Amino acid sequence: MSTISLMPLTNVPQTFQIELNGVNYQVTVKWNSAADAGWVMDIADTDGNPIAANIPLITGLNLLDGIEYTGINGRFYVYTDGDETAVPTLDNLGAESNLYFVTDV
Repeated sequence: MSTISLMPLTNVPQTFQIELNGVNYQVTVKWNSAADAGWVMDIADTDGNPIAANIPLITGLNLLDGIEYTGINGRFYVYTDGDETAVPTLDNLGAESNLYFVTDV
């Protein structure tokens, strides 16, 4: 059985504190306007010490694949309503396109 949590995002750059599977983190989400870029996420401890940086918010895979060594106990997925392969746009993050944190319980 899995627990799925919707991350509280809007379509503006933001930094917030959140508890994920019993651990507090600081999450920063920002828009990268470079060609073929888009939304990226940084994860830090509550003191702002980086854990993972510039994780692209893309659909179709666990965003933490390959960085399990960070110790974040769960998975991040992006899903866009009506098109599970569509990446979040500048305008639809937090509306039609959302970020979810999934843990196994």
